[in-house]
Amino acid sequence: MQALRDDANAIIKRMIKENLPQPAVESALRKHEFTGDIALLAIGKAAWSMAKAAHDFLGSRIKKGIVITKYRHSEGPIADFTVIEAGHPISDLNTMMGTEKAIELAETLGDKDELLFLVSGGGSSLFEKPLDGISFDDLADVNNQLLSSGASIVEVNSIRKRFSSVKAGRFARLCEPAKVFAVVLSDVVGDRLDSIASGPAAPDMNTVDAVLSAVDKYQLRLTKKMRQYLFVETPKHTTNVETVITGSVRTLCDSAATAASALGYQPIILTTTLDCEAKEAGRMLGSMAAEIGRGRCSLSKPCAMIVGGETVVRIQGKGLGGRNQEVALSAALPISGIKDVLIFSLGSDGTDGPTDAAGGMVDGGTVARLKDVGICAEAFLLDNNSYHALKAVDGLIMTGPTGTNVNDAAVLLCR
Repeated sequence: MQALRDDANAIIKRMIKENLPQPAVESALRKHEFTGDIALLAIGKAAWSMAKAAHDFLGSRIKKGIVITKYRHSEGPIADFTVIEAGHPISDLNTMMGTEKAIELAETLGDKDELLFLVSGGGSSLFEKPLDGISFDDLADVNNQLLSSGASIVEVNSIRKRFSSVKAGRFARLCEPAKVFAVVLSDVVGDRLDSIASGPAAPDMNTVDAVLSAVDKYQLRLTKKMRQYLFVETPKHTTNVETVITGSVRTLCDSAATAASALGYQPIILTTTLDCEAKEAGRMLGSMAAEIGRGRCSLSKPCAMIVGGETVVRIQGKGLGGRNQEVALSAALPISGIKDVLIFSLGSDGTDGPTDAAGGMVDGGTVARLKDVGICAEAFLLDNNSYHALKAVDGLIMTGPTGTNVNDAAVLLCR
């Protein structure tokens, strides 16, 4: 199994390396003609890397810069930019401070200025100012309800943006009359601009009826003021924004396929739009691996199956984990006892859920090793405790913050 683990680690390394945002940001900037003074705002888990790439390319042409990223995702100062680390997935006081600075910057811009807006996943939590009458505690409560409900990221963001003064295209309006050039690193299935970081510079595609339906679907508890804002329509167009998407889960999966091919596997990308519960995705991958491992599939070995997208976790227990770790632990059950099969699931940003792991890795011996240390995989899954189960058998993927964020990918390797 060590050979499979070595191959998996080599694939992971290449996936991350080839999806760092610096080259993509430089390419986008090279194709854009800036005509006035440039200000910079970067938000999201990849904000520091994107801002560093922009500074390296544009240098002193950037007159002022603000970077808002997740704790531990900054790698130090960038020129005289203001770098702020804040809370994710729940906003905190630093979120408020950073967002206020961004709003102050927007309000200083004139018709001859241009804002370079660098957006990556995580921006929904990291860039936030509630509308009047809504507190950060109100937002935190709704976010916690949504994150534990099993709602998709599109549904989550469609609701959160209703309570925000900077989401759903509202920040772009604050920048008027200045132009906004948005460079976006997508962590959303389908690359929906209004959902990536909740679309601060993108028109909102969600209607009042759709949002009300989602609120009812997940039986959300909202304050009276929040319920009033559900009926206030969001901006449906912007006139001062140009947007370029520089990376997505498709490029992540392509990198995995290229790396697997170089190692002698026949790669197949099954989908880049995976959107289901993590346990379901894990069971599916495990079942497919079992079929291949037992020789009941038309695919010839060695082969690699790759899926990309974003699963969700319905929290029913009190354990610790993330969606990728839950995918991996769920996949371990169908492949128990099967040789020469390995499955890993990875969050490209390096932080899966509220943990320090990027994801999980399992093989045909994982369930037996868990039993040897007194752990029942099924029980730990019911408690949403995939982190501690995988940690006990060296099944966690530990990359640290990677500097990018282009969603998740899972890879099945069969020799």
